Amino acid sequence: MTATDRRPITELRSAEWIEQVFMISQPQLRTTSRGDYYIAAYLSDRTGRINGRMWQASEDLYRLLPEEGFVWVKGRTESYQGNLQLVIEAIRPVPAAEANLEDFLPRTEQRIDEMFDRLKKVLATMADPHLRRLVQAFLNDIDLMRLFCQAPAAIALHHAYLGGLLEHTLSLLELGQRILPHYPELQPDLVLTALFLHDIGKTTELDYDVSFKYSDQGRLVGHITQGVLLIEEKIRQLETASSEKFPTLLRDHLLHIILSHHGRYEYGCPVLPATPEAFAVHHLDNLDSKIALTLAEIQKDPGATRWTNYVRAIESPVFKVRTAQE
Repeated sequence: MTATDRRPITELRSAEWIEQVFMISQPQLRTTSRGDYYIAAYLSDRTGRINGRMWQASEDLYRLLPEEGFVWVKGRTESYQGNLQLVIEAIRPVPAAEANLEDFLPRTEQRIDEMFDRLKKVLATMADPHLRRLVQAFLNDIDLMRLFCQAPAAIALHHAYLGGLLEHTLSLLELGQRILPHYPELQPDLVLTALFLHDIGKTTELDYDVSFKYSDQGRLVGHITQGVLLIEEKIRQLETASSEKFPTLLRDHLLHIILSHHGRYEYGCPVLPATPEAFAVHHLDNLDSKIALTLAEIQKDPGATRWTNYVRAIESPVFKVRTAQE
């Protein structure tokens, strides 16, 4: 069975033979009433989770299994106490680099290449030569853009899936294009550049090789500071390559927007928004993230109740009724 024809967990039925890769978590070595070893673990993919059991196991085999990672499994499904489980006949670890992350982690429903093309088209409308060169320096960084297109925008809140950072950023840029003509006094290229780069530090703040979690750098530095460091690094590279100094005030204004885009000290901002452009970026970012968050809460809580569970990020449950009529 190849990666393209693997069976999602939600499609599995009892009495099927399976040979494919799963994500494994919390493997435990246990003993039966007769004293024989067996392995119990959770096996999952992006669609769900199933209990796995391997009878007649050994300590040596157990030690080979990752606490959280990928394994190739051969086994058969069966119904046990009303739930489906997988009885494992053979199992071996699989390096994360050989697993297709999109099979195991939630991902955007949009096409990555199409979103990235739309993003580049928005940025191509900019006229300021300094900001255009800075933006192009980021777009030319192939390794960074690969991370940018793959990274989630968050672990558990808005756009918390592969491709989420790109989807969120593109949404902001297209929102910016709509709102900027309404405020002709704003500096449009500065706003667009800041919208593009406001979360660029999340490319390294988050790890998503096996699951979504904060990297060591993310915990120690944070994406706001890392974004500032990346921008300053690109500016230094541009100045070295062209011997032309990047305007200091323009640099400081851009960095101010990045540093203040969360809007409040308690949300990690070292400074608060102090320019019209900074307020524009902060509120556009907040608008897109909150709408995405509330729509996602409704989608994942499809029951008959009229309200979702309490959502800590907005300090309220979400009202699910989508029309004026019941």
